[in-house]
Amino acid sequence: MTETPAPDAQPAVPAATAATQPEGAGTGPRRLVVMDVDSTLITQEVIELIAAHAGTQAQVAAVTERAMRGELDFAESLRERVATLAGVPVSALDEVRRRTTFTPGARELVDECHRRGWVVALVSGGFTEVVAPLAAELGITRFRANHLEVTDGVLTGRTTGQVVDRAYKAQTLRELAAEEGIAIEDTVAIGDGANDLDMIGAAGIGIAFAAKPVVREQAPHSVDGPRLDAVLEIIDAV
Repeated sequence: MTETPAPDAQPAVPAATAATQPEGAGTGPRRLVVMDVDSTLITQEVIELIAAHAGTQAQVAAVTERAMRGELDFAESLRERVATLAGVPVSALDEVRRRTTFTPGARELVDECHRRGWVVALVSGGFTEVVAPLAAELGITRFRANHLEVTDGVLTGRTTGQVVDRAYKAQTLRELAAEEGIAIEDTVAIGDGANDLDMIGAAGIGIAFAAKPVVREQAPHSVDGPRLDAVLEIIDAV
């Protein structure tokens, strides 16, 4: 099926073929697994890596930490943090992409999900400019993230289109499940921050991974890490 993003949010995402459960993959249901990216699929917070080029990394990291603990409105905190990136050359994003590292077990989790014929998607409060190549490297075709506005080769300090906040993450999970014909009870959501709580609550199986205390307290399931593929034990036990 073809990804249908919000009109003013995401560019067309390459079509994903609805997979069927391959032989030997088990008899469980076909699932949709939706993951956060920063500090979940990867070990870094991408906005902090970009902020290092603006000299505002410590400032941005402090705001990110408060937002992930649920102390700040995510959309407002995003605007505040992105504003500090004004003037960073867009070429700096190449270095940021090179510095990102997958969480241990991330590749193995995605590979196993694909082997089972499950749909894997990413929904990130980070940025398409980094999320897209990460998704491509793992063979993931369904993703949504924020867009950085660029003028004359530099970041303007603003984003464009729909802000991917906690409500939009939950909306994405429901939309992708409907598009793939997967019952909501057969969906999985994995994240670490307060902006992941709505999708964790909406999913059939909601998992906090290496998460902030407020997320561990509210999520039905929790994995402390360090390996992301440890979530399979929870999924298979449900």
